Amino acid sequence: MTDKEDLKKEKKGKGKSKMVLGYPISIFFIVVNEFCERFSYYGMRAVLVLYFKYFLQWDDDLATSIYHTFVALCYLTPILGAIVADSWLGKFKTIIYLSIVYAIGQVSLAVSAIHDITDSDRDGTPNNMTFHVVLSMVGLFLIALGTGGIKPCVSAFGGDQFADHQERQRRTFFSVFYLCINGGSLLSTIITPILRGQTCGIHTQQKCYALAFGVPAALMVVSLVVFIMGSGMYYKAKPEGNIMMSVCKCIGFAIKNRYRHRSKAYPKRGHWMDWAEEKYDRLLIAQIKMVLKVLFLYIPLPMFWTLFDQKGSRWTLQATTMDGNFGQLVIQPDQMQTFNPILILTLVPIMESVIYPLIKKCGFNFTPLKRMTVGMFLAALAFVCAGVVQLQIDKTLPVFPSTSQSQLKFLNMGNKDLAVQLPDNVMENLPPAQANLEYFTFKEQEVSVSIGTPPLTRTISLTKGLRQTLLIPSDINEEWVLIEDLTSKPEEGNNAIRFVNGLAGDLNVSTSAVDFGIIEPFMSSNYSLLRNGQHTFSLMSGSQSCEYTRKFGFGSSYTFFIPSTFTFGPNCQESFTEVEEIKPNTVHMALQIPQYFLITAGEVMFSVTGLEFSYSQAPSNMKAVLQAGWLLTVAIGNFIVLIVAEIAKLPKKWAEFFLFASLLVAVCVIFSIMAYFYTYIDPTEIEAQFKEKKEDSEEEEEKDEMKKTEVQMMKKDSIKSNDSDNGFKQSKM
Repeated sequence: MTDKEDLKKEKKGKGKSKMVLGYPISIFFIVVNEFCERFSYYGMRAVLVLYFKYFLQWDDDLATSIYHTFVALCYLTPILGAIVADSWLGKFKTIIYLSIVYAIGQVSLAVSAIHDITDSDRDGTPNNMTFHVVLSMVGLFLIALGTGGIKPCVSAFGGDQFADHQERQRRTFFSVFYLCINGGSLLSTIITPILRGQTCGIHTQQKCYALAFGVPAALMVVSLVVFIMGSGMYYKAKPEGNIMMSVCKCIGFAIKNRYRHRSKAYPKRGHWMDWAEEKYDRLLIAQIKMVLKVLFLYIPLPMFWTLFDQKGSRWTLQATTMDGNFGQLVIQPDQMQTFNPILILTLVPIMESVIYPLIKKCGFNFTPLKRMTVGMFLAALAFVCAGVVQLQIDKTLPVFPSTSQSQLKFLNMGNKDLAVQLPDNVMENLPPAQANLEYFTFKEQEVSVSIGTPPLTRTISLTKGLRQTLLIPSDINEEWVLIEDLTSKPEEGNNAIRFVNGLAGDLNVSTSAVDFGIIEPFMSSNYSLLRNGQHTFSLMSGSQSCEYTRKFGFGSSYTFFIPSTFTFGPNCQESFTEVEEIKPNTVHMALQIPQYFLITAGEVMFSVTGLEFSYSQAPSNMKAVLQAGWLLTVAIGNFIVLIVAEIAKLPKKWAEFFLFASLLVAVCVIFSIMAYFYTYIDPTEIEAQFKEKKEDSEEEEEKDEMKKTEVQMMKKDSIKSNDSDNGFKQSKM
């Protein structure tokens, strides 16, 4: 071939697309499409579990279960998408149709997060939660169908745009393609939690989940529009049938045929797949045997994904009980997932160019299966770290009353010390304008309380399962007021604040974010939620006023008491009494970084190596089958989360983390044994041997045919010679 012909080939690709720098223009539309789609998917998924917990008001277990069910569906539908694309619609139409479904799902989810739609009483809480639940579930189902359906099509469709001689450009395209996946994931997990943290609403301002889902929905629409814009430039290969269907039919026939010939009268065959030889080509059977050998190794793998995908559920929920203050930067709980794509982009080149070569120089044969085993072990270590962190968190969490208990605290609103006597001769001395530090826990519903000297005894009726505070006025003969306290940590890291008015007149308290309203004498306001950071309170009573500034952390609860001796002025904050009911989160989110590092290092060693190993051990035409098997392990892993959590039902989260770590270590041992007995093969060499045998048999058949032809010709010649002899004899006669 001449240099001019090479140059012509370089300038010409597949389809109608023009070339720029040796690349078809059409691939730029595909790359932008993938970036927007991945931003849409990972951005939505980053805030999903918090949407379940705080907007739909589900508990941690239900939120985790639905989250993992959704992720499992996202990894089951690619098999359906591949079959539809290869056997019916083709890749282009499949991407278009399922992207429309995908976009509708994202829009439905965004609409379901608008609280004003059913907030008839305008209190910030939807009145018809069924509407929001149904619409969000429909949206998630459409998203799972869309994102899973196009997953196996987009990268393959991009590869189709290159001609056979553009192998170098195709490799570069795939590198950029996967860079866009991680880039979209990284940006979305940073941006969407910030959007969620904003407040929005028509009548009341609430956390803006609608915006957090709306931006990914808009990106999905952009992704679809960009992909359609390149329609006239694409090379659109016609569907040629799906290899998975052929594989399934061949396996089905082998099983059926083996069952028919189960009698001892029939001789055994070397492998059960050999029973398909009556109908299918021996090369196809040999290829399926190679694939089944790899798929057998896949059996323990779902356990890795069981742990890995919990970083978006259990780990995010864990972060809601931690301190996200990093100095000038405040990290949202769902933003901690950002460490995963950052570490992937960092660790992949380090592993490939430094760690693996260094291990090789040390003389250690670090095979792919050994790498995968180490990756599983690192994931187990990550969950051990998560369990240790949870133990530290539990030490800081308050002990709330059970359904058979009640808890009580006392607040002395007077200016003198008070002696409080409780059942079993328990004594507590209350200083002026102060409360006792810890709650008293009672099993009885009626509690006798004696206060003062001489003691005044009254029976207090408590409510089981609640925390309450008894407001004791300066004149103990007056009414004792019992108010309810919080029985759980404030949601989303907010701080619950209320005021108790000990003045003789009305008190008005407000901040820039919240108005506590007018508080009557010797009464308390309702709790109001304030975000972390610094807040300034404005207090007014008649013509007097003052401002009080305080900085809050995450997840605390305070009652501020304004005593009768309170003096308005520039130093009024010195007269405040601060009662801490729930301590702020003191365990820092930075403690989650080691577990994210370990799980990501495990992902790099397990996932990247696992795909590389699978592809190296399978025939070229069976890559799709292995891809389907790999995605199936992810889906099964997410279902295992549901099964284990349902069966175990451990009350302590740290125990659940250690349970999952133990299960993965056990599976890791099993996998290492399986890997030890695995023999690496070269599929290309095996295929070549079969092809040679086939060619040899074909040559022998051709020789046999030639021999038969020669024999037939000889017979014809002999018949002709006999006929001519007979004719000669007849003419002679």
